[in-house]
Amino acid sequence: MLIEADHLAKRFGDKTAVSDVSFMAAEGAIVALLGANGAGKSTAMRMLAGFLAPDAGEARILGRPVSRAARASIGYLPESPTGFPDLTVREFLVFAAEARGLRGAARRRALERAIEAGDLAEAVGQPLGTLSQGWRQRAWIGQAFLHDPPVLILDEPTTALDPGQKRRLRARLREAAKTKAIVVSTHILEEAETLCDRAIVFRDGRVAADGSISELVDAGGRLTGAYETLAGVS
Repeated sequence: MLIEADHLAKRFGDKTAVSDVSFMAAEGAIVALLGANGAGKSTAMRMLAGFLAPDAGEARILGRPVSRAARASIGYLPESPTGFPDLTVREFLVFAAEARGLRGAARRRALERAIEAGDLAEAVGQPLGTLSQGWRQRAWIGQAFLHDPPVLILDEPTTALDPGQKRRLRARLREAAKTKAIVVSTHILEEAETLCDRAIVFRDGRVAADGSISELVDAGGRLTGAYETLAGVS
């Protein structure tokens, strides 16, 4: 398995954000994390990506505990990313490439890959702080693809994208999933149905359900009814 969450737990003060969460994702699959706001999805993703240490349990990438070395195998898109307003898109991507140790020809290839992944050619010379939320989202999507990692962990990747951009990103993720393990969170159930092979439903920091989309759909052939019951929303 490329991605493993093994009994992960995390508390913030007296609030339990994630409790005893376990799941796996293999190459060739796109896995959706579903759940209401505050259900624990983003916290779990941050632990998987190595940006938040669990209080208990372990996150593993390519069979290794998440560490600085293992993070080189991960492309991570945080929820509502911000920062680097004075850097142009190209400067931001160069910074991200250098942070991953890419130099020379490898860096040039990485920049080309990121610009293509985010459809960024028109904006490479623009400072991030002057761009719309959609363009900034695309820049951060580009940095996730930059180093061609075997694992992608993407928190609400289609946020602020227009319909055409969403279609292109979904197509790109389907193509990428042929050789990668991908975990995405989304609040758009139709997106999970059309894009993902499997869904993990979070409720109150725990996994309420884990199965293929076909296993989780309701009698009417839609994910909505099953999701509302499992996630405790209406």
